Amino acid sequence: MNALLKLTIRDILFLYAQKKLSPLEYWEVVEARVAAFEHQVQALYLYDPESARQQAKASTERWAKGETLGMLDGIPVTIKELIATKGHPVPLGTAATELTAAASDAPAAARLREDGAVIFAKTTCPDYGMLSSGLSSFHPLSRNPWNLTQNPGGSSAGAASAAASSFGPLHIGTDIGGSIRLPAGWTGLFGFKPSQGRIPVDPFFVGRCAGPMTRTVEDSAIAMATLSRPDWRDASSLPPNAFDWVDLDIDVRGMKIGLMLDAGIGISLDDEVRAAVTAAAKRFEAAGAEIVEVSPVMTRTMLDGLDSFWRARFWGDIETMPDERKAQILPYIFEWAKGGASVSGVEAVRGFNQTNEMRKACARLFSGVDAVLSPTNPIVSYPADWASPTNDPLKPFEHIGYTVPWNMSEQPAASINCGFSRSGMPIGLQIVGPRFADLLVLKLSHAFEQWTGGVTNWPDPRLTP
Repeated sequence: MNALLKLTIRDILFLYAQKKLSPLEYWEVVEARVAAFEHQVQALYLYDPESARQQAKASTERWAKGETLGMLDGIPVTIKELIATKGHPVPLGTAATELTAAASDAPAAARLREDGAVIFAKTTCPDYGMLSSGLSSFHPLSRNPWNLTQNPGGSSAGAASAAASSFGPLHIGTDIGGSIRLPAGWTGLFGFKPSQGRIPVDPFFVGRCAGPMTRTVEDSAIAMATLSRPDWRDASSLPPNAFDWVDLDIDVRGMKIGLMLDAGIGISLDDEVRAAVTAAAKRFEAAGAEIVEVSPVMTRTMLDGLDSFWRARFWGDIETMPDERKAQILPYIFEWAKGGASVSGVEAVRGFNQTNEMRKACARLFSGVDAVLSPTNPIVSYPADWASPTNDPLKPFEHIGYTVPWNMSEQPAASINCGFSRSGMPIGLQIVGPRFADLLVLKLSHAFEQWTGGVTNWPDPRLTP
């Protein structure tokens, strides 16, 4: 691997400022990396190296004049396909979508462009962003760069594959049930789902967040300064903040941190994941925190209610779609969605009300702890061509028990690598903070990264595809 690809955002910006590296030179390194690895991981959509080259050239000129636009000027970045970029279609991961160009940038894309980031590609996602997988009826199958036979997770599948393949330091995903954290856990990344409204999104939906996926905590923190600026298009958008996003020092002594090893529902926890997360908790304990085991917040009623509500909502979106377009939806997704046709209005409302029950359960838990640690994913890995860890459309959400409650409670949560399985696959530790305590989650994550040294040896292209 070219040594420049190992640099953090801070390192890159320092070299730009010292005129030892230009944005155009750095882009050419990233471009070569994409050429070497993309055909194996298939992470990108609308990859446009010529546009990236022009953006990097413009950034190079700004740096030469001392007229940079922001902290991300000249930094290559990808954006998940679901996040609109002006002039590009938003297929929503499905062949059933009629492709029309977006009229404007969604908030995350707009903020990145304002600060001079080099947006060089969108990243793949499954149909309608409804799978924890890289399987799509529109995009090629995205694969996990650690093992090409394995799934990167999703729905920010391409973002995870691109980040773990070292296609630059910054990738933006979205998360409504774990779609940033789950793939981050399965690919060794740091993935950050902020508090609801911290990064504005459009369109808004209950629990939907955007967030950075990076190889280091600080890279995500730097990106937050850009991404967190408010946008009127998101009614949940939080007021402007005066956070020093890169002030990441913390002393955990005296903190009371919950350890949640039981999700309450879903797939049983792998022994290797349990061991890695337990060992991670001991790191916090050794640093002076009090670790207390806590009960799960999720119940079967909550998850099934959410499933019913999501099915009904999605069926409402596609019910009037022509049959020929419905036939283009990934069969797994369509099989799941058509169950929404039989969900009554009362049942849908009862299902939605389970999001409030999740909020209450999370608030109850955080009345007694300062933060929570848990596994990100219950299992080590699963095949690349599976639609989900169960591969069963009647049991689509059995893997999100650790992640989804924090979307509904609007709390910040992150996934950070805490080890590797015997098979060499990454294992993710989830760190959750109180509502609006985004900096706390970043600080705790950074402390853990400092204790462990983080991931240093990222995957390289295989000699044989």
